[in-house]
Amino acid sequence: MRLIETEDDIAEGLAALARADARLRPVIAAAGAVPLRRRPPGFGSLVSIVVSQQVSRASADAIMGRLNLLVDPLEPAALLAAGDAAMRQAGLSRPKQRTVEAIASEIAGGRLDLDALAAAPPEEATARLTALPGIGPWTAEVYLLFCLGHPDIFPARDLALQAAVAHALSLAARPDHRALAATAESWAPWRGVAARLFWAYYASYRGREGVPAG
Repeated sequence: MRLIETEDDIAEGLAALARADARLRPVIAAAGAVPLRRRPPGFGSLVSIVVSQQVSRASADAIMGRLNLLVDPLEPAALLAAGDAAMRQAGLSRPKQRTVEAIASEIAGGRLDLDALAAAPPEEATARLTALPGIGPWTAEVYLLFCLGHPDIFPARDLALQAAVAHALSLAARPDHRALAATAESWAPWRGVAARLFWAYYASYRGREGVPAG
């Protein structure tokens, strides 16, 4: 499986998308630069995505800043040693504390290898992550997309992507995740680049980032 690892990969994907779907050509023109947005794989990045669930980017950044100060380095063993008090002081909700603790326990116990997920098929990698409490498809897909570079992931539950596609394609209403996933099927095997394109497009017409924090 080829991963999305460089700006050249983004350029190649955009060219393929423009050939495959003429509707995307004006989207590409309007979006401007489409960032790679790769993040280091591993525990800290997955925690940051969990923290960003259903909160503003500013709130997520603030919580992660406090957590990194309280648990340094932010690694599974250190997080487990710090316990609930550190997570509570950082501002994590109780459900997010349980999720982060579960991730740390799985990694520390050798039952979860985040690096190995890079070579797994997307469906298998997603299933492994969503088996953990508090990790749904959106969290798993964002991790696979940004931290592991999976090329054909489109987080259809993301509200910014739903809004961007509705605006770009002049849809009568914002699609739900099922409708958006069906639309995105035609962008395979470059759905990971299509997602980045629509996040860039969202920023271009809304004047603010819609991409998940982390």
